[in-house]
Amino acid sequence: MSAISDQIVPRSGHGAWLVWLGAAAMAYLAVFALALSISAERLADNWTAALAQSATVRISAPPAELDAQTNATLEVLRTTPGIDEARVMSAQEQADLLAVWLGPDLPLDALPLPRMLEVFETAEGPDRQGLRLRLSAEAPSAIYDDHTQWRRPLIDAASRLRALSMLALALIGGVTGAIIALAASAALASNAQVIRVLRLVGARDRFIAHAFVRRMTRRAALGATIGTALGMLSVLGLPSLGPDATNGLGFQGLSWIAPLAVPVLAALVAWAAAMATAFAVLRGVT
Repeated sequence: MSAISDQIVPRSGHGAWLVWLGAAAMAYLAVFALALSISAERLADNWTAALAQSATVRISAPPAELDAQTNATLEVLRTTPGIDEARVMSAQEQADLLAVWLGPDLPLDALPLPRMLEVFETAEGPDRQGLRLRLSAEAPSAIYDDHTQWRRPLIDAASRLRALSMLALALIGGVTGAIIALAASAALASNAQVIRVLRLVGARDRFIAHAFVRRMTRRAALGATIGTALGMLSVLGLPSLGPDATNGLGFQGLSWIAPLAVPVLAALVAWAAAMATAFAVLRGVT
C-alpha cells in the first residue's frame, strides 16, 4: 500500500506543497477563529457575572432635599427583602466612573451631579417592580437601575461575535476541503497513466483511492499540525490586558485543549474531500 501511494501521489511538487501550505494556513486561521469564539463566550459570562446581583439608585433632587431623600432611599433598601447591602458612593467614585466618558480633567465640582447609591442584591433578588413603587412613594427622585438595559446589548454583542466566529470556522473548513479536492484532482489527473497500469495488473479503484487518500490525509494532518502550533504560539504572544485579563482574546485554562482538535478535524475534512474527489476522478480515467 505504501509503495503504491508513493507512485500515485508524488512526494514533492505543486500538489504536495498546496496541501501542506493550504492546511497549515487554514489551521492557523481556525485557531484564531476558535479563540474568538471561546473569548466571546467567556466575555458574555463575565459581563453577566459583573452586572448580576448589582444595581444603582440615582437621586436627582434639589440640594435642600437631597440628604432627606438619600436617607429615605437607604431606609427603603434596608427593609426590602432581596437587598443585601446598599451604600452611598463617594464623590471620588463617581468621578472615576465619569472619567471614562468625560475625561479626568473635567471640573465635576461645578456640575450638578446626582447622588448615586450602589446596591448589592441577594441571589433571589428583590421584587423590582414593588421596590420601584416604594421608592416613588417615599423618595420620588430616586430611580432604581438594575443594569438590564446595559446587560442585554452586551450579551447580544458577545453572542453575535460567537456566531460570526463559528461561521468563520465553517468557511475555513469549506475552503480546506476545496483545496484538498483541487490538489487531489490534479495529482490523480497527472498520474492517469499509473492508474491505468495498476488497473491492468488487477488493482481496484477502491484500492487505488485508499492508497491515494491515505497519503493526502497524512499531508493535510501534518500541515494542520504545523499551522495549529503556529496559531497557538501567536495567540500566546498576544499582549495581556492586565493581571486579571479575563476579557482578552485568547485561551485560558482548559480551553487551550480546544485547538488540539483542529488537526484532527482537518484530517477528517481532507479524508472526506480526497475520497470523494478520488472516486470522481477515477470514474473518468479509462
